[in-house]
Amino acid sequence: MLQKIISHLLGDQNKKAINKLKPLVEKINKFEEQYSANLKNDEDFPAKTEEFRKRINEGETLDELLPEAFALVKAACKKLVGRKWNVRGDEKVWEMVPYDVQLIGGIVMHQGNIAEMKTGEGKTLVCTMPTYLNALTGKGAFLVTVNDYLAHRDAEWMGGLYNFLGLSVGVIAHGQSPAEKKAAYACDITYGTNNEFGFDYLRDNMTTTFENVVQKNLNFAIVDEVDSILIDEARTPLIISAPAGDSTSKYGRYCQLVEYLTENEDFNIDEKSRAASLSEVGIKKMEKLLGVENIYTEAGFMEVHHIEQALKAKAIFKKDIDYMVRDGEVVIIDEFTGRLMPGRRYSEGLHQAIEAKEGVEIKKESKTLATITFQNYFRLFKKLSGMTGTAETEAEEFMKIYGLDTIVIPTNMPVVRKDMPDAIYKNQKAKYVAVAKKQRNYMKKDNQF
Repeated sequence: MLQKIISHLLGDQNKKAINKLKPLVEKINKFEEQYSANLKNDEDFPAKTEEFRKRINEGETLDELLPEAFALVKAACKKLVGRKWNVRGDEKVWEMVPYDVQLIGGIVMHQGNIAEMKTGEGKTLVCTMPTYLNALTGKGAFLVTVNDYLAHRDAEWMGGLYNFLGLSVGVIAHGQSPAEKKAAYACDITYGTNNEFGFDYLRDNMTTTFENVVQKNLNFAIVDEVDSILIDEARTPLIISAPAGDSTSKYGRYCQLVEYLTENEDFNIDEKSRAASLSEVGIKKMEKLLGVENIYTEAGFMEVHHIEQALKAKAIFKKDIDYMVRDGEVVIIDEFTGRLMPGRRYSEGLHQAIEAKEGVEIKKESKTLATITFQNYFRLFKKLSGMTGTAETEAEEFMKIYGLDTIVIPTNMPVVRKDMPDAIYKNQKAKYVAVAKKQRNYMKKDNQF
């Protein structure tokens, strides 16, 4: 109610922001008409790109160049309609030309903000315009996706458009050699996952020679599924580690000892922070089992740490939910995507505690050599923007943490889909019962039950 009163008094701020951009859209469309009429040959488009680069070098700003650059991308899209190229092994026919609302989305991202666009509104095409404009500086433009498939697909799909305009496109992926990485970053536009960009940054900061640095500029980035990467995974640490020299036999011992402990009596679980801590009763029991007077001495601090990690492995981390055991190894399951992450390991002895719990080979604990969170990494960029279908609910966090405004882009056509409110249940059983009842009602309506 309060929000409605404020909106009534001050007006819809999102609508005002959109209306301010409409004159710019009109300029873009006027330039596009000129380009479509005058640029008859394919080679005219990269020649125009070179002209834009020259004007930037002579002092023209990106904001001044925006209407012409966006118009050239739109004209190129029209020119390419009906042409074919391979995308992930399949032949794709280009048939996309940006609508006015997509031009608005592109302007919002160029201005260093977040564009919230409904599913199916063409975010993949929208980001080509601000990416093209910012890549003209020669300082690089990054397209950040949530997985390798999307990075390669979008690079190949949109790469045809960028190449037609005279820009080079590269993709970074896990397992590439330093030379391959360097070549990908040397391109005008680079696609990759948030993990790979972050790890490359860490590796660059560990190298001893400048020649081995691959990620030289953090100039401009568009983050896809920005709410997932910059909010949900914001504090996920990226860690480069090396094996430590400690013995692994202690983990089996701790795993056996925690079996004597009872939850809510000897230890307590904090589900929100996913932590386990010994109670006073549990401390005394562990001191008795270990045969020591006080485990909270300088010599016993690590004992307490490993006991609590063993408790976490026992009570919090669940097999086939948080991790899987495959080929005798504990493989982490990404909590956001559900994908397996081979090669990634929990730090501070937790992975070893889980290995002891599952009875597989316990590998040596690692020591951290370099680490950074996604939040800290993406705040290093000179200009950051993003796109997603669900950003408005986190708008306040985006502004406070990253200084990013969130603009909801209107759909090109009225939405006929009904977005129902979320349904929340007490537990899994209640959810399944509700689903069964709803399905039964649907079948009754269709005379199938």
